[in-house]
Order: sequence, then structure tokens, then C-alpha cells
Amino acid sequence: MAGSEKKGGFFSRLVRGLTKSRDNLGSSVEDALSGYTSIDDDFYDEIEEILVMGDVGIGATTSILNHLKQKVKEQHVRKPAQCRELLLQSIRDEMNVGQADYRFEHEKSVVLVVGVNGVGKTTSIGKLAGLLKQEGRKVVLAAADTFRAAAGEQLDIWARKTDVPMISGQEGSDPGSVVYDAIAAAKARDADVLLVDTAGRLHNKKNLMAELGKINRIIDREYPEAYKETLVVLDGTTGQNALAQAREFKEVTNVTGIILTKLDGTAKGGIAIAIHSELGIPVKYIGVGERVDDLQKFDADQFVNALFDVKKSDL
Repeated sequence: MAGSEKKGGFFSRLVRGLTKSRDNLGSSVEDALSGYTSIDDDFYDEIEEILVMGDVGIGATTSILNHLKQKVKEQHVRKPAQCRELLLQSIRDEMNVGQADYRFEHEKSVVLVVGVNGVGKTTSIGKLAGLLKQEGRKVVLAAADTFRAAAGEQLDIWARKTDVPMISGQEGSDPGSVVYDAIAAAKARDADVLLVDTAGRLHNKKNLMAELGKINRIIDREYPEAYKETLVVLDGTTGQNALAQAREFKEVTNVTGIILTKLDGTAKGGIAIAIHSELGIPVKYIGVGERVDDLQKFDADQFVNALFDVKKSDL
């Protein structure tokens, strides 16, 4: 019962958090569905424009529309209003994340977290530590972003808040040595998950690639049995810029998932659909506020229901 209350609580926050995106994207789709009397090229063009303008992206929009057109034809749908559930299901299918994508939660793992300054990276790591701890996992934090002033102090605040041990080094020290020490600490404590905060300097991709390469080699050498995950933190308010950042990080390291933050302050929530579709990288967590439990696993059904104001009675 408590689990369902907790889930309901987050869904309510998600609905509130996606208000701007719903007003921008969701209401425009609803207007098109009720405003057209027949399903024709004009109708499809309108839906296409709404999705693209809502930061869903060209690739995802094309895929969603192709799926919609196929279902409309197969089911002999005649009225635009009858397309609503078909369209929403097409969007859900475009961004569905399988449970296999959370493998790191169930075995000894090292999770590298990357992202440029200002996207909420350190905060997301702290919240993820809290989330994993709530699920009964033993977590160790590694403050390997030694480049940014105060990054270690910021992570230490979260370590104290979530009561999770943290390994750090001096500002400007070698991130690799921090990771080396953190692996030793994780093994000594029999930790389930080692969460590593790394520097994200996209303006100098060669340095970033070299640094992440070194960290990965240390993990492979010192902790070969651990499952490795690399999550990129993106700021949802930046829309297509977030997609561009994800693409750039994908060029320098093996990105396995996305943490999408600040969805409560943006009308660009459609970017969650675009990222998964355009890059083949699933959005695994979303953030809709400042509280520790405002970071949750991404659920395509919940997200689409909140974005388009789907009530339980509609399902």
C-alpha cells in the first residue's frame, strides 16, 4: 500500500511538473484532435508540426506518425478524435524502457555520471544515492569531479543528507586516483553500487575523452567483475541543446542511459521522447523538483499520461 501511495505521490508531482510542457505540447495535440473533422494530409501535417515544435524531434516525430498512420489504416479509423489513444500509444512505444536497462541496480556495479556544469549532475547523483539506498542497496560515492571548484563539497552535502560514505581527493587532483581509492573502499564495505561523479568539459573533448578513458581503464583493471553503467545528466529546460549534449557525450564514451532533470521548469518535455528515439539511449530517470525523492525511474506510461493529462477513467 505504501508503495502505491508513494508512486501516486510522484505521479501527482510529475503532473504538476509537466504543466508547462502539457500547456505547450499536450493541449496543442488535443486542439488538433478536436479541431479537424477528417484524417487527411492536413491533419497529419498539423500533428507533425506540433510534435516538432514541442521538441519531440524530427526522427521521433516521423516514427510516431508512421506508426499512427499504420494503425489508423489497420483499424479503419475515420475521425481525428478517435486517433487520440493510438497517437499516445505510438509515443509510449517510442520511449519505452525495459527493466533490463536497470541491471546496475541488481548486481555489483560502478555507475559513471557525466554532464556539463549547471545541469544538476551532482544533485542527481545525491538523489540517485538516496533512491538506491531506499531500495536497500549499499552505496559509495566517489567525488572524481576534481576540476570544478566546490564540486566535492556539494557532493559531500548530499552524502551527509543520504548517509552514504564518500571518497574524495584534493581539488585539482587526479580523478583516476579518486576512483582507484573509491573502488578499494567499495570493495572493503561490500558496497552494491559505486556512484562516480566525473567532470564534464565538452568544450575540450580530447581532455574529457582521455580522462574518462583513464577512469574506465582503472575500473576494468581494479574491479573487472563490476557491471559498468554510464549515465549522462541533461537539463530538460534546454530542449534541443540537451539532445546535442547527449550526442557529444556519446561520441566520447559509452553512454547507457540519461537522467533528465528540471522537467518541472520547462515547456520542452517533449525532449524526453526525442533523446530515446534519435540516439537509442533510454531516459532512465527524470527529476521534477528539489526533494530527494523527486528523482524517479522513468516510466513511459506515466510520462505520457502526465504530459497529455490522461485520467484513470480514460485508460
